[in-house]
Amino acid sequence: MNTVRTLVTGATGYIGSRLVTELLQDGHQVVAASRDPARLAEFGWYDEVSAVALDAHDETSVQQALTQAGPVDVVYYLVHGIGQPGFREADNRAAANVAAAAKAAGVRRIVYLGGFVPDDDSLSEHLTSRAEVAAALTVDGGPDVVWLGAAIVIGAGSTSFEMLRYVADRFLLLPMPEWSVNPIDPIAVSDVLHYLVAAADPKVPAGAYDIRGPETTTYGDLLRTYARIAGIWRAPVAVYGIDTSMVSKVTGLVLPVPGGLAADLVESLDFPMIASAGGLSAFVPDPPDGLVGVEDAIRRAVGSAPRRPVNELLDPHHLADTDPGWAGGDVSRLRQLASAVTPPLVQPMLGLLAFVPRPFAAAIRTGLDTVLGMVPKVIPA
Repeated sequence: MNTVRTLVTGATGYIGSRLVTELLQDGHQVVAASRDPARLAEFGWYDEVSAVALDAHDETSVQQALTQAGPVDVVYYLVHGIGQPGFREADNRAAANVAAAAKAAGVRRIVYLGGFVPDDDSLSEHLTSRAEVAAALTVDGGPDVVWLGAAIVIGAGSTSFEMLRYVADRFLLLPMPEWSVNPIDPIAVSDVLHYLVAAADPKVPAGAYDIRGPETTTYGDLLRTYARIAGIWRAPVAVYGIDTSMVSKVTGLVLPVPGGLAADLVESLDFPMIASAGGLSAFVPDPPDGLVGVEDAIRRAVGSAPRRPVNELLDPHHLADTDPGWAGGDVSRLRQLASAVTPPLVQPMLGLLAFVPRPFAAAIRTGLDTVLGMVPKVIPA
């Protein structure tokens, strides 16, 4: 494919930051967009991109961003307000703003990463919103739209993977409610990036495509597989009468993942997350080494090296220094806190934290995070 000029919305996010890296490596010209353009300077690829301020919820901001960006062939739409109050209506408005401005700017294509939308009349608000956003991005005479749907994305720093990690790390007994046996088609983050880059190619027709890895599994089996690869013993226990709406209400209290975001994702587990027929295989070949299986993806995520700039990651499944601070597990967080107050000579000994039992590490980490959250932040004059 010839080099194209792309604009990546949500460039500071988990997928967006890695996508910018992939596009640059593929020879594309990239405009990185964020509501807070100052944040873009924190990313290792900053000097290789053009940066613009873009708040998708502000019609004027979107228009100004596309004007400032200059000619753009493809817009990657990675914006979502999941976890925020009223996100569904706000997401629809934001998508409409971007679609209208992209049409006026002569953008050829919008590539949108959303989720699977099962054929069910009682979908969660999160799943319903994903389909509505795709519809809002499609306007008469505007750019064609390629909608890629994904279920659980496996990679250190991915919210869905981090939730899996913390459940298995923190509970000696793994609760297995009825919905834990619903089938899921997870996908490794490296394969998500492969499909996103390929979706900019005009050879891929406009339309909706579900993307998946090579295996179908269940949420319960993902928990068991993570525990085995992480080297921890966990016993699954069947539980009954616990629906996802109940779990979503307490998730934010138990896991160090932003409460609203985790709750919306948990409610989606009520439905089978199986890719629909008609994927991208007819237009996009598999990666050179093939699609990444569940065990390999989890192993690569669990074996993450210390955080480093996103454009210098040895593996996109590893943690970047710009990924959320709550990601990476309790032991990783304890190392981070300890290294801030430990003399360099002693820091190699912090590796001993890996031997702290994970539920105990979770309790220490929660206590320290709580104390740190109580310390007033001093704002320099």
